[in-house]
Amino acid sequence: MLGTWRRFSGSWPGRLLVSAAVWLRAPYFLTAAPVIRRLEPGRAEVSLRNWWLVHNHLGTVHAIASCNLAEYAMGVLAEATTPATHRWIPRGMTVRYLAKADTDLLAVATFPQPPSFSGEREDVDADVTITDARGQEVVHATITLRISPRPARVPATA
Repeated sequence: MLGTWRRFSGSWPGRLLVSAAVWLRAPYFLTAAPVIRRLEPGRAEVSLRNWWLVHNHLGTVHAIASCNLAEYAMGVLAEATTPATHRWIPRGMTVRYLAKADTDLLAVATFPQPPSFSGEREDVDADVTITDARGQEVVHATITLRISPRPARVPATA
């Protein structure tokens, strides 16, 4: 993923193309349509447009749309950070809703303690801070990931 990002991130259409590739890989994200703004090992920045499809009955960004944004940001962070020798899966998420989200949003995902990528499986936390257009933090999520070495491939027998 990081190589694709580096290749296409120089323009708005390129960033949208990489973001859409993630939507296709995990179609659930299509309704929120988050867009990657910045991606590097250890940090991901993802935006969410405040539009009717992510609204709740109050006309603000729905809490679950915020969770989708947090999970998307964590996922691209994990993809950009985890080497091909390892795999990851989310194990749990703790979310705090701090204020109404009534503007476009920006999620910043980081690893407070970087994964070791050792030969053993490990649980690591990704912190996701979601801010509104005024810079106010509206949601904070901590997502626990299990990172483990990929199993060896068993050759097919004839």
